[in-house]
Order: sequence, then structure tokens, then C-alpha cells
Amino acid sequence: MALRTDSFDLAGLHLTPGAGRRLDLDVAIEPFALGGQQYLVAAEPVRARLDVSRTSGNGYALRLRFEAALTGPRMRCLEPASPLFAVDAREVSQPGGGDELSSPYVERDELDVHAWARDALALALPTTLLCRPDCAGLCPVCGADLNAAGADHVHEREPDPRWAKLSELRFE
Repeated sequence: MALRTDSFDLAGLHLTPGAGRRLDLDVAIEPFALGGQQYLVAAEPVRARLDVSRTSGNGYALRLRFEAALTGPRMRCLEPASPLFAVDAREVSQPGGGDELSSPYVERDELDVHAWARDALALALPTTLLCRPDCAGLCPVCGADLNAAGADHVHEREPDPRWAKLSELRFE
């Protein structure tokens, strides 16, 4: 098993302004809770590629790329799913450059790869994990998978309780 990289010492690369390095790292990503369901990253740790470039003024331009599959239930039909997501995230850390050029993942030349990878994957996820865009979900009455049951799946409607007293009327 490869060694996990949770944080990385950027100063240890000894880069001069304009120089860069490409590194392959193994990063652990914590499980996600989406819509009350637990989603795990299928392969732990995830193989990620980190590109580091030194900027003038002792800053860094960073790029993190990886692919990760989440395993867990789909959000409508609850069938097991393991969709693959491609992540391509960029950060800039330029001391004295203001909030726009300050990365929350870099502190004193130490890059928090673990937090950056998890946040980047979270941003790459869709709002709902579905088997297909037109997923019909589950029947609210019996719980059947409406994708498999088809359009002919129907239930007799319950009478409206507001009209219940009318059924007690007797005409002679």
C-alpha cells in the first residue's frame, strides 16, 4: 500500500520563481454525507497529480487532478451506485496579494492536500446522484422502483378525507 500524503512541504522542493514540479501523491478522502446517506470513496487512497509552480514574490500556483468514485445509494431509486468524478482544482497562494490570492490550504509553505482534495471533490459532485437524468425514483405508496415497474404502475386513490361525511348521507 502506498503512503498517504495529508500535507506537503512546498519549501522542500527548493523552487525558484518560474520553476515548477509535477508530483504524484496518494491522498485519503473522508466519506461524504449527502442527503442523509453515507458515500465512501471507492479506492482509498486516491492517486492524485500535483503541479506546483513558484511565482515571483514567494508564492505558489497549484493544480490538483485526480479521479474518484463514490459508492453509496442513488438519491431517488436507492440502488447502489459508484459514479466516477474527475477533479481538476487550482489554487494560488501569493503572500501579500489579498484574499483573492490567498489559498486556505497553504500556510507557511505547508500545503494541506487532504483538505484540498476533499473540498475539490465536494465541488465536483452534482446536486443529486442519479442512475440517469430521468430516474423515476420509488413509488410513494408501495416503495417499488418506478424505473423497473414502468408507466402502468398505479394505485387506487384513497378517498379525500374532507368528503368523508358525504358518504354517510342516505337518500330514501
